Amino acid sequence: MKTIAILASAAFAAAAAAAPAKAPSRPLVGAYDAATVTRLCDEGLARARASFAKMEAKKGGAGFFDEWNRLQIEMEDVVNPIYLVGSVHPDKAVRDAADPCLTKYTNLSTELFQSERLFARTRATKPANAHQAKLRKDLVEAFEDSGVALPPEKRKRAKEIFERLEELRQAYDRSVRDDPTKVVVAPAEMEGMPEAWVKAQKTDEKGNFVLGLDYPSYFPFLTNARSEEARKRYWIAKQREGGEANLGRLDEIFQLRKELASLYGLPSFAHYSLRRKMVGTPETVTKFLADVKSAVTEVEKRELEELRAEKARETGKALADTTLGRWDVFYYQEKVRKARYAIDQEKLRKYFPTDRAVAFALELSQALYGVKFTERKVPAWHEDVRYFDVTDAKSGAFLSGFYLDLFPREGKYNHAAAFPIRGVSLRAKRTPLSALVTNFNRQGLDQDEMETLLHEFGHVLHGVLSRTEYVSHAGTSTRVDFVEAPSQMFEEWGRREQSLALLARVCPECPRLSADEIARLEAARQFGQGTKYARQWLYAAFDMSLSLDPKPSMEVWRRLESDTPLGHVEGTLFPASFSHIASNYAAGYYGYMWSQVLALDMLSRFSKDMLDPKVGRLYRDTILAQGGQVEPAEMVRRFLGREPSSDAFFREITGRR
Repeated sequence: MKTIAILASAAFAAAAAAAPAKAPSRPLVGAYDAATVTRLCDEGLARARASFAKMEAKKGGAGFFDEWNRLQIEMEDVVNPIYLVGSVHPDKAVRDAADPCLTKYTNLSTELFQSERLFARTRATKPANAHQAKLRKDLVEAFEDSGVALPPEKRKRAKEIFERLEELRQAYDRSVRDDPTKVVVAPAEMEGMPEAWVKAQKTDEKGNFVLGLDYPSYFPFLTNARSEEARKRYWIAKQREGGEANLGRLDEIFQLRKELASLYGLPSFAHYSLRRKMVGTPETVTKFLADVKSAVTEVEKRELEELRAEKARETGKALADTTLGRWDVFYYQEKVRKARYAIDQEKLRKYFPTDRAVAFALELSQALYGVKFTERKVPAWHEDVRYFDVTDAKSGAFLSGFYLDLFPREGKYNHAAAFPIRGVSLRAKRTPLSALVTNFNRQGLDQDEMETLLHEFGHVLHGVLSRTEYVSHAGTSTRVDFVEAPSQMFEEWGRREQSLALLARVCPECPRLSADEIARLEAARQFGQGTKYARQWLYAAFDMSLSLDPKPSMEVWRRLESDTPLGHVEGTLFPASFSHIASNYAAGYYGYMWSQVLALDMLSRFSKDMLDPKVGRLYRDTILAQGGQVEPAEMVRRFLGREPSSDAFFREITGRR
């Protein structure tokens, strides 16, 4: 899972820092303790409610867009930094103090969008340009979706549902984030693991290794450990992350969503949600997923048979007596890739030392988009965190800033995500700020981690290069079935010989991948695409099933997973940690693949030259800068100069691109 979108309006508390002349008003995340979180939250709520009351006291649409922009900025300057520190701060007291604040702001947002007076003022506005027309459209939809036009009793119930959904989301995420599960592995079970990885792990008093559920521990073990029993034990522990209580929370979430849709006379939450997305209807998603399943089913079966044959060879068993388990997939995929393509993911780390891989991502972005990144020493929530100014390379104008928080630690958000802290607003002369949060190996990155770095930094670029008039449209505030496209497209620069040559600029002492090695690396990546996208289909089908007709989540998951070639493993609880559908990707998980259709098609503009600064600038201006102020379909048409095509996507998911 590679990304997260913050549902609440943005948030911020500026901290003082010495700033250079070009960035006299550089915004930063301030220092927080638990008491500061609570104080800033309460003070911010009081200010926002006062502004809310003033807006309600007025009539007519005159000045409304600017008033709304100021209010959203006011709210954003509190809640987004609190959302961030609630996910990454090393002090558990700070993380715990953040959740009640997020609940209060969610409740305030619901009240705003249920205000009949503000709704009347929105409808009375007379847009003066296309961006205002888009803002008016988005606001009218948001007011309607929050229940403002419902009868009083239904409106009241809608408010109760929104408040309860936020409580459940927080509890669900907290159970995943704070899951204390450790897996004990005997020294003999470490056979196959890289020596540097083994040395970095903690041990107990008996000398056994104690492994957490974080990605830098989990994925290398599942990929390299020779002990099937240890892999299975670790895999099952990861599949139980979040715990059984989260199943009940997820079930309640989907029942509440169905009830919310019924208040509008709609048959399902999928109908309620999808009418505001690119696809428009559940039927469009259903057909798209059917096309994906049809494309990948036989490819997955063929790939899994290859893995089973490899397992039979390694174990010395007859093929007929060999069963492939889910905990075997990563391990035997790696074995096949090593044998067939001479690619060893662990050895790639010497080619991509983590700090140099980050420098590569920055160098690449500078070359493509005409910007400059300058690291600055600023206060931060942890000593590992780095900060960069973003300026325009040609004019030197200060554009934005971003943080990098790259390494795992106890209690930190344990996936990879870009957190928008502060949204841009040209109208308010406001610069954006984002944070990249990952859990990388400190020594170096493998192919998947390099892909993750570029993907998530793609989200950061979407935020910090955004140039929207209004903060409500800033950065990734676009349709959920488009928001992944810029990030998915950016992954491609980690696979091409031309772009990878930039590594020599930032790390002349690093070994270089030859053209043949890069080609073999890409061939190795293509192996397993059917298995990967069959799994993505399963996640999306699970989400849509619950969104159309909610039933107990484990019952639905067990049924769907049992129909796959590897079946369902009893005792696992995958829905307990599927955070995406507990929050903003509900009835939207298909969006990862829908976005990739557009990402791979947009990539065609770079086919002649992956580092063409003219195409890069066109992309920056046409896609990244526009945020949500232009509909995605229109942005893509402008960039491509034609209607989009899905041909590249279907070649990709079947390993033929």
